[in-house]
Amino acid sequence: MIGKAIRLERIMNRNTGRTVIIPMDHGFTLGQIEGLSDMPKIIGEISDGGASAIVLHKGMVKAGHRKHGGDIGLIVHLSASTSLNPDPNDKVIVCTVEEAVALGADAVSIHINLGAPQESKMIEEAGRISKDCTKWGMPLLVMIYPRGEGINPQSPVAIGHCVRVAEEIGADIIKTSYTGDPDSFKKITAACSVPVIVAGGEKAGDLETLKSVKDAISAGCAGVALGRNAFQRENPKDFIRALCSVVHEKTKPEDALKGCI
Repeated sequence: MIGKAIRLERIMNRNTGRTVIIPMDHGFTLGQIEGLSDMPKIIGEISDGGASAIVLHKGMVKAGHRKHGGDIGLIVHLSASTSLNPDPNDKVIVCTVEEAVALGADAVSIHINLGAPQESKMIEEAGRISKDCTKWGMPLLVMIYPRGEGINPQSPVAIGHCVRVAEEIGADIIKTSYTGDPDSFKKITAACSVPVIVAGGEKAGDLETLKSVKDAISAGCAGVALGRNAFQRENPKDFIRALCSVVHEKTKPEDALKGCI
């Protein structure tokens, strides 16, 4: 498993064991959204801000990765759906682990929605991809959420179930929703043997976002994956610097903002 270990070093900070990942795969789902019209420029700002890695679909790697700014880890996203579909929770696989190896990826990611009508298909695909990741020495980031009719998306029980499914399927890193409460989330991270990171969700204010991140870190979270909450900022580079300070140095959000923005 040396290949996985080597690649994970580009994503997980050696000193803190935590990570700041910026997903930038939203264009597939939402179209030409604000913040992602000039990929080389925004990727340069994100890398200069100190983020650990970005998430891209395979076609966007050549459009901007590592052309500007500092070095940054590459996670190729294998799952996709669009907002035009009556059921956007139905994720399909559009890339392979082997393709990601050829693109120079440091990891791959997949998306699973537990409770959705297509849950069984997504789990089956995840099992196959996990096998391929072991074969190629490729770290697997599983993005998994409780989504379906009658399901509370912030339920600690449901989120804990998601984390356990991802762990059992072979995830090396798990991304899921924050419960909104450090005590309930700490029970989830304590029961998991691999790093758990939280999703950013809809864009919120600078201080509000950093306070939520600080709470999650205090509950044993191994980092964050912020998309729109990062690349849609007026100054993404400075915000990510503040974010990295909170995640890796556990700086108070107010102090992080003063020091970086």
